[in-house]
Amino acid sequence: MTSLRVMSYNVRSLRDDPAAVARVVRAVRPDVLCLQEVPRFRGWRGKRRRLARDCGTAVAAGRRACGLAVFAAPHVRRAAREFHLLSPERGLHRRALAIAVLEIGGTRFVAASTHLDLAAEPRLRHVREVLDLLDRARERYGAPVVLAGDVNEEPGGPAWSLLADRLRDGHAVAPAGETPTFSARNPRRRIDGIFADPDVDVAGCGVPGDEVAPTADYTAATDHRPVMADLRLRS
Repeated sequence: MTSLRVMSYNVRSLRDDPAAVARVVRAVRPDVLCLQEVPRFRGWRGKRRRLARDCGTAVAAGRRACGLAVFAAPHVRRAAREFHLLSPERGLHRRALAIAVLEIGGTRFVAASTHLDLAAEPRLRHVREVLDLLDRARERYGAPVVLAGDVNEEPGGPAWSLLADRLRDGHAVAPAGETPTFSARNPRRRIDGIFADPDVDVAGCGVPGDEVAPTADYTAATDHRPVMADLRLRS
């Protein structure tokens, strides 16, 4: 078995305190960091690279569109990457899926990041598209899938339920830390999650507490709280 720590974080285009974001990530020490709302306007490439450097990682996947990225720690090797735009919805922000095919300790896996709509109908449609794309990636690379993202819906909703039916909702399987991910100032809702293939063992998943991360930085960093999952990959 190969241990893997995945972190998901919506960083609100670094409009708050990028140094606080980096402090949180460095404390958690993820092997893989799946991000939503990374900078995508003027100077976006340099801002992403600086964030990756400050977090002790490197950019493994992501393009300018849609504000998605996957970062990886130095000991994690990138084998391939993909980026897929999801079907457009008139008047709404374009959505996408960023995929990095990575190897850790000789074990390959697919790490993906997404950010779903506030509107219910396109959110559910995009979940179906995401799952289809992940099915193709799983078959193409012969590796298990881990999906992280801002779902913009709580467990029990149609989109979340579809994800949890096909993949394992990490916090539901092995709750660890705290539950609500939004908002950072008044955490009441779990709308961010990490999902994994059934053959990926989940040791624990949730919002890191004081024993792992500087929780005092959460409100300064962004409007979401991070999600961390400790996973075990079968060789």
